[in-house]
Amino acid sequence: MRTASIIRKTHETDIEVAVNLDGTGAYKVSTGIGFLDHMIEQFSRHSLIDIDCRIVGDLHVDQHHTTEDSAIAIGQAIAQALGDKAGIGRYGEAHSAMDEALSRVALDISGRPYLVWKVPFTQEKLGELDTELVEHWFHSIGQAVGITLHIELLYGTNNHHICEGVFKGFARAMRSAVELDPRKGGAIPSTKGILGKDSL
Repeated sequence: MRTASIIRKTHETDIEVAVNLDGTGAYKVSTGIGFLDHMIEQFSRHSLIDIDCRIVGDLHVDQHHTTEDSAIAIGQAIAQALGDKAGIGRYGEAHSAMDEALSRVALDISGRPYLVWKVPFTQEKLGELDTELVEHWFHSIGQAVGITLHIELLYGTNNHHICEGVFKGFARAMRSAVELDPRKGGAIPSTKGILGKDSL
């Protein structure tokens, strides 16, 4: 099983994260931000990556550190569980429909983190979560794993549907990218023979 655990403690957050890439989408999530919990749960359920994520953060300041560090820690755990990435699909893409909203996510676990974000929100908060932090969550997890990530809202009006659709699309794309492809025979999916920062 491809598993990893991360303990990350700073003056801003105290985090424990465990992931299983070959899981069933089981989750235990507690960040102190209800809507963020809901989104990480959606990511786990639809990616089939088991996630146990427990955070105590400086929410008396604001939500920035907790949101950012949740993505960093989950990303670090996923990167650790992926190891040298031998045999993975590497690429993933998904169109995600949620009622009137349709989003598109395409990604490459290339070791070259890059985010293209084209998702406008028309309200400042979803529950207690500042919507400006949603883009930052994806930027942070992409940096931590090493993902080239393109996320675009094709259309939609309900901000909850837009955000949840994006997380579900990311989850489905990640499921394809991290799953082992038996036809690859355990080969690293690159003509360079390596995927990661050393392959830049």
